[in-house]
Amino acid sequence: MRSLTFSKVFGMLTTISLSTAELARLREWIAGIAHPGECIALIEQAARGRPCPHCHCLRSHRCGQASGLQRFRCLGCRRSYNALTGTPLARLRKKEHWLTYLQCVLDSRTVRQAAAVTGVHRTTSFRWRHRFVPGAARDRPRQLSAIVEADETYRLESQKGSRRLDRPARQRGGVARRRGINREHDCLLVARDRSGQTLDFHTGRGQVTATQLARCLRPVLPADVLLISDSAASYRRFCADAGLTHETVNVSAGVRARGAIHIQNVNAWHSRFKSWLVRFRGVASRYLANYSGWQRMLDARCLTTPACLLCAAARLG
Repeated sequence: MRSLTFSKVFGMLTTISLSTAELARLREWIAGIAHPGECIALIEQAARGRPCPHCHCLRSHRCGQASGLQRFRCLGCRRSYNALTGTPLARLRKKEHWLTYLQCVLDSRTVRQAAAVTGVHRTTSFRWRHRFVPGAARDRPRQLSAIVEADETYRLESQKGSRRLDRPARQRGGVARRRGINREHDCLLVARDRSGQTLDFHTGRGQVTATQLARCLRPVLPADVLLISDSAASYRRFCADAGLTHETVNVSAGVRARGAIHIQNVNAWHSRFKSWLVRFRGVASRYLANYSGWQRMLDARCLTTPACLLCAAARLG
């Protein structure tokens, strides 16, 4: 039996009256088609004009191919490299599945769901998540402006997946041994300006200190910024040392806003992040920064297609 050509199949489709459900299935099938050459072309395009990742020399010549990627030899240090050398995606395989997997990242699918859709093992799916997401999450604003809200949120530390615990194991997540915020909690500091630009910082265990605020916020805040926070003493000390204009909202006393002085934007981001995180059924503390960067990337809606996400992840650090 002779095989059908694309022209014949396309002609048959144009003559058939498809229902809404059938059109949705057809669109989903077409969206899931990924040719290995498409992924390679996007990677090569993102790396065009890139200097040597070893010595940053701009002079190189072609030196064969490996794993579908063009290799180059640097004329300065004589070492060879390709478009992914020095990036978070270096040495990853199965490039024909990357664009399909990145669509799963944009859809916030779990490890097992992404593995089923992509056709890879769940351990590969987990490994890819923590290579693609941190690479793309590096695309973050360099500086915030005008009015900036800052607040922190805390999560009970987790050693999920660790083979060696430094404490007794908890049952189903468990609770802290002491009341209040203490060294058993991970601190996630979030700063957000009124234009929607957001920055997240994982400051470690326990309550945030003025030293940690200076290390995280001082490089991203201009001198004329208005910083709004809750009434924690660490913010007052940080702003006094840095010479920044500072306003506080005493949330613990029931004061949520004084006109334009509030931290409701950053608290709304906290709420969205916690609701989004529930689907993953617990996140290890060592990966918390990856997940906050993932949510920040989705919330900013600047990387909305697998191709954009791949180009962002394939950039040099």
